[in-house]
Amino acid sequence: MEASTAQVNELERRIDLSVAIADLEQEMEPRLKRMGRNLKMPGFRPGKVPFSIVKQQYGSEARQEVLSEKLDQAFGAAVTAQNLRVAGYPSLEPKANDSTTHLEFTAIFEVYPEITLGDLSAAEIERPTLEVGEKEIDNTLEILRKQRVRYENAERGAAKEDRVVIDFCGKKDGVAFDGGTASDYPFVLGQGMMLPAFEEAIEGCQAGESKTFDLTFPEDYQAKDLAGQTVQFEITVKQVQAPRLPEIDADFAKMMGVADGDVAKMRNEVTTNLQREVKRRIEARIKEQAMDALLKANTLAVPGALVNVEINRLMESARNDMAQRGMKVKDFPLQAAWFADQAKRRVSLGLLLAEIVKTAKIEAKPEQVQELLKDMAASYEQPEEFIKWYNSQPQQLASVEGLVLENNVVDWVLGQAKVTDKVVALDDLMQGPGQAA
Repeated sequence: MEASTAQVNELERRIDLSVAIADLEQEMEPRLKRMGRNLKMPGFRPGKVPFSIVKQQYGSEARQEVLSEKLDQAFGAAVTAQNLRVAGYPSLEPKANDSTTHLEFTAIFEVYPEITLGDLSAAEIERPTLEVGEKEIDNTLEILRKQRVRYENAERGAAKEDRVVIDFCGKKDGVAFDGGTASDYPFVLGQGMMLPAFEEAIEGCQAGESKTFDLTFPEDYQAKDLAGQTVQFEITVKQVQAPRLPEIDADFAKMMGVADGDVAKMRNEVTTNLQREVKRRIEARIKEQAMDALLKANTLAVPGALVNVEINRLMESARNDMAQRGMKVKDFPLQAAWFADQAKRRVSLGLLLAEIVKTAKIEAKPEQVQELLKDMAASYEQPEEFIKWYNSQPQQLASVEGLVLENNVVDWVLGQAKVTDKVVALDDLMQGPGQAA
């Protein structure tokens, strides 16, 4: 076996591989004889099929197996000799040649990029800070109340936060247009489900009242044939219901999972959960900025093979998520292009994090892993069992170690960059990203 290597571009390589036909033939015969020992064929006893028939039936298969092995050996030897870090799998293309003694192929593959970490001293990162006080706890309780709102019929005109049920028909030039008609359509005024002008026309209407009004669609409306156009809507308000929020009492505490209805205990649990969520959100904000800083300071070529693998992984994850939501995945074909940017970002960060771990000698210390497990288990009813299970599952424990490594890399980035603390409001923190990608 022989091999020669050529560099095509920064990451792509081509290796010419040559396999002697005599070596193929030499290994084919013992392989076919081994196959023949267990071969069953009508008219012959097991293992007694004549070699000539075995060769005729399975010669091509054996030849392909031996050839694949020889090419794998030649390719492995070539990349090892040149210290090439192969990304993904090579594609093999046969080469046309007049040789009667050798078969020739070209292996096309990518290698991992050589990474020299960029300077992070100019990177600026804002570290959010938020002390959870009585105001934040009260706001959270109010949100929890609104999540458990009930609606009761109201004998008055509709107002913001009311739930209304309407029939409507939209017409353009006297003709009903697609998507402009519905019956028994429910929505809550002020939640932005309908255009502001549409909601304003309904405010003040009582149950049983009908109304006709003109509405001009925004210039950037998603339906291009309606963008900027003025249409006429006919509506009938069938129901107006006012919101009724639950009182913060024993019944509410029970709804929140406190069996004895102790309001003070419920408030303590809300406080603990809120503090945990605030901590998680702050860490996610910081991590996202750290990852952005790394990408900005390091421009690197990314192996397409790794990006394609990540695209397929993201697509599979999306399919599983859609299936869990009851959607028919086959009716919603996903396109790889939708995931390309996210996949490239993930692969780039993966390469950079691996390089930082190696050069900065970062590790996931056992006590850090157990501390993270403790944080993860805090929201479970039996945290000890949660921790015990993770510690007994090597694969799951490895994923936690990976998270600890990421956190340690973030700390390393913070040590290189310019970090300033910034006080944030709870609403702003909760509206931001919940995790870094």
